[in-house]
Amino acid sequence: MTPPLQGIRIVEFEGIGPGPLAGRMLADMGAEVVVVARRQRVAVAEQLGGARASPLRRGKTILPLDLKQPGDLAQAMDLVASAAGLIEGNRPGVMERLGLGPADCALRNPALVYGRMTGWGQSGPLAQAAGHDLNYVALTGMLSLAARPGQTPMIPPTVVGDAGGALGLAFGMVCAMLDARATGRGRVVDGAIVDMVAMLGSIALWVRNNGQLDGPAPSPFHQSPFYDVYECADGGFITIGALEPQFYALLLQKLGMTDVDPANQYDAGSWAALKQRFTTLFRSQPRAHWDALLGGTDVCYAPVLSIAEAAAHPHNAARGLFVQNGDGTLDVAGAPRFVPLDR
Repeated sequence: MTPPLQGIRIVEFEGIGPGPLAGRMLADMGAEVVVVARRQRVAVAEQLGGARASPLRRGKTILPLDLKQPGDLAQAMDLVASAAGLIEGNRPGVMERLGLGPADCALRNPALVYGRMTGWGQSGPLAQAAGHDLNYVALTGMLSLAARPGQTPMIPPTVVGDAGGALGLAFGMVCAMLDARATGRGRVVDGAIVDMVAMLGSIALWVRNNGQLDGPAPSPFHQSPFYDVYECADGGFITIGALEPQFYALLLQKLGMTDVDPANQYDAGSWAALKQRFTTLFRSQPRAHWDALLGGTDVCYAPVLSIAEAAAHPHNAARGLFVQNGDGTLDVAGAPRFVPLDR
């Protein structure tokens, strides 16, 4: 199928993390993304990414420019003049000082969708402060939900903040570009990571509002035996997520726990003792045993895989989820996927 964003041109002023990821999401959907790159790599990108090619540049055209030089600045503005969208990830005010702010670009391209990727947003007391993924997730309250009562929250991977923010910016830009096509008027997309993390936490807020997270009552997501990570005899780990009664009943059946009444699933008073039984049982066999017994069933099961194991897993392999490059590094396929409506 023809990619849905084919014919759309995006100019990306390269930053680190979420901005380039948003650009790659659009490129994966068929957009022509031209990256205005710094002539020298940013220190943190050098440290985290090393000398290997960045997967965030996949499918893009890279154009190194020095925006402090008048000729290079004019070249960048010429690109903006013919683009449907722009992505930048600087602190508020930086692009304006360069002469590439929204008002400057609107003079050349009034239909431009101007995507701004920041952690804290374009306004608010923290707008000019530095920050990273962990900080943004913490401020939204969502990091606290990763901790059991009295314990330190676990540091989440950057898919929570940075990638959530990238997804939000890409979604917002496509929405705005649809409107710009109809009206001829562009707009600024304020892609604040804190906004996106809080919004993506709507399901967690729904559960919290029902008293099952972030409160004094035992939480199915923290204290129950049927939603947890368990260690196996070989040091591997597995996950169980049998929240629904029918899935929980099947789990008990598979584990041979005929003495446990599935009708009492949400009797929180029984959770501690039953979790200890689960812990002991799962530790009695290696992960492969539980894969064979529970994998692919409705008990809501999955092993905890390393990235290398995930790339080789039959389900992920069948979907072509991971791509192995010639140098041995891994990449992932673009998402979401599309099929013809009448297939």
